[in-house]
Amino acid sequence: MTSLAAHHEFDAKAFLAQVDDSDECARALDEADPLRAERALFAIPRDKAGKEHAYFCGNSLGLMPKSVPDAMAQELKDWGDLAVEGHFHAKNPWFSYHEIFREMGARLVGAIPGEVVMMNSLTVNLHLLMASFYRPTPDRYRILIEKGAFPSDEHAVASQARFYGFDASDAILHITPRKGEDTIREQDIESVLKREGESVALVLLGGVNYATGQLFDMARVTKAGHDAGAVVGFDLAHAAGNAPLRLHEWGVDFAAWCSYKYLNSGPGAVAGAFVHEKHWDADYPRFEGWWGNDPSTRFRMGPDFVPGLGAEAWQLSNPPIFAMTPLKESLAIFDRVGMHALRAKSLRLHAYTRMLVEKISEERFGSKLTIVTPSEDSAHGCQLSIRVQGAKAAQQALMQRGVVADFREPDIVRIAPVPLYNTFADCLRFAWAMGELA
Repeated sequence: MTSLAAHHEFDAKAFLAQVDDSDECARALDEADPLRAERALFAIPRDKAGKEHAYFCGNSLGLMPKSVPDAMAQELKDWGDLAVEGHFHAKNPWFSYHEIFREMGARLVGAIPGEVVMMNSLTVNLHLLMASFYRPTPDRYRILIEKGAFPSDEHAVASQARFYGFDASDAILHITPRKGEDTIREQDIESVLKREGESVALVLLGGVNYATGQLFDMARVTKAGHDAGAVVGFDLAHAAGNAPLRLHEWGVDFAAWCSYKYLNSGPGAVAGAFVHEKHWDADYPRFEGWWGNDPSTRFRMGPDFVPGLGAEAWQLSNPPIFAMTPLKESLAIFDRVGMHALRAKSLRLHAYTRMLVEKISEERFGSKLTIVTPSEDSAHGCQLSIRVQGAKAAQQALMQRGVVADFREPDIVRIAPVPLYNTFADCLRFAWAMGELA
């Protein structure tokens, strides 16, 4: 299996030898950035005086593509002008609207057409997929997740275990960082699976941990899970649109993700789901709805369920057009730019920002500020998680300086230098503002 690192030749040491913390350097890096024009496609929040914020919350809510209002207006016009006929005669016919994402969505996460469908919300999709892929037995019933997973994942897996009559405190197996460490070692995941694997039915990890920003080696985790006889799925909320993914190649069984973070599709946006091709013909139990039927027979309105192609068989209801329109506009940008180009810039932004933070830590904060996110390029995406005393107050003080970051309990300030719209000047502005708080 191929790792992410093999696809990205970035020499951080050589890059950092050429940069410094001057305004002139940040400007030069931005002028040389091949993706610098992409920023103009997004609405950048401004303060009351009209100055653009340095926005680093794309890991929580991405910025709006400027094309969204006109695209929404088109769908509203077609509804007004065509009513029910819009299903077949709108500019973007509603009947087949979700098919727009079949290939575009597959390219986004390294899948083949048919393995990806956009539907519902993240946790709904996780439950629908676990209904098929979490098949506990009296001996093999446990679910392996990371300690410190996003709470919704904790709730989802615990409720699935209870649904089948298991005690969640026994059924949920947490993999934890080693004492004194903040992130999880893949070799410890492998060790737990070798030791406990016969009882593990499902491995469900976040592709990127929301709190630490750790990017897991998903190929390695998938192999370890399969070697133990478990099904392997991922919550890609913080990975989709952030790091290049190869879900099909890695053999991941299923995955789900939201699209309002790095995918810039708006609050509560329509989510995504992946089901590997190897499972399409398997006789899994599945919750069914009419839109999961084969499109060629869907409108015969018969009582029998005839599943559609691949992941589309897990659909329940017809797609929400107004909610999918921002997703269409955003994914068109990703499809044009490509995840490899985005990753190349992301690595540069991350290395530059880490250098700046380490410098102010050494000069002004000392032990009061540390970076939690792994430094290895293969182990992080955009995000930098910074542990700092008085983190909540620091986040609020940054906001007063026009720098939008976020806070996570108990002591983490998170920033995400997003390659589509963040600049090196943004990162320098963050560092200056952070330095003022020491």
